[in-house]
Amino acid sequence: MIKYYTRACNFFYGKQAKKLIKNKTALPLCGSNKIAFTSLEIFTRRKKKIESKYINIKDIRLLNKNEKKKINLDIKKIISKRKNFLKYIDFSKPTIMGILNLTPDSFSDGGKFNKESKSFEHITQMIKSGAEIIDIGGESTRPGSKDISLKNEFIRIERVLKKFKKKYKKICLSLDTRKSEIMRYSLNYGVDLLNDVSGFSYDQNSINMSKKKNVSKVLHHMQGTPNTMQIKPNYKNVLLDIYDFFEESIKNKFSDRKIILDPGIGFGKTLKHNLTLISKISLFHSLGLPILIGTSRKKFINLIADSYDSKERIGGTVASVLYLLSQGVQIFRVHNVLEIKQGILVFNKILFDK
Repeated sequence: MIKYYTRACNFFYGKQAKKLIKNKTALPLCGSNKIAFTSLEIFTRRKKKIESKYINIKDIRLLNKNEKKKINLDIKKIISKRKNFLKYIDFSKPTIMGILNLTPDSFSDGGKFNKESKSFEHITQMIKSGAEIIDIGGESTRPGSKDISLKNEFIRIERVLKKFKKKYKKICLSLDTRKSEIMRYSLNYGVDLLNDVSGFSYDQNSINMSKKKNVSKVLHHMQGTPNTMQIKPNYKNVLLDIYDFFEESIKNKFSDRKIILDPGIGFGKTLKHNLTLISKISLFHSLGLPILIGTSRKKFINLIADSYDSKERIGGTVASVLYLLSQGVQIFRVHNVLEIKQGILVFNKILFDK
């Protein structure tokens, strides 16, 4: 069996993008005339053999029949405007998801915001700094972390969950959990988005519950469990394997397509895996759904920076976010909201107003 994959590349921005689209020498990315592309990287997978080639969009007509058919279907998804299915969020512009860890053992801010007053101060500050989504979690999923009971997880998030929508009616509330009972209960308090790092595989009831409630979801990829994911992660091809995981999950688990894709940087990946995913992230646009990336404070930054590492890794986070922004990624899950917002504003001005 031969399978083809299509990655938009060779991007142009701002006025130049608009001009190329108007002249029909480039195509718009995700329905926006601010980012255009003129080339494709086409991957061909035959059993264990994977090849790739670059072509200009005008040369699609020269491809063989089956290849051309698949690439044209992918292009329709790549250029289509993303539907705004998530309340209060516009996928045509970059969105910041601020992180609130209500855990004692998260890798960078465990225990920092556990008190109710501290948690709401932090939420308010993140919103003022530009966060449009707040992602609340009561269970650490750092590398090596172990499962906690449903009761303990619920106790950690309960007070914030009950008061959030009373205080922040027009802010999108995301819940970071793997447990269907936590999901079910949280939806009574206005949770807009379910963010399950297991890809809805940890608890089989979570898929049926999310379907029944017709709620938006982050489809996240993780190899293994938080306790095992960094023990020799292995892929045939990390980029195409995760694409296949997304494609299969969309087809067989979530027909409503109210899905945001997250390839799970640092979740069962080596440095090389992470860099491959970040550098070729535009492959996932051919699934026709918005993309979320969390690079904030991740270990891959330390592995690159070495002796230039820092506690909050703001420089490495900003660098990765801005590259991903240039590739059309829509949502960024971060700790340092103000610095990321500032970086995006400046980068957008330079990139799109020229």
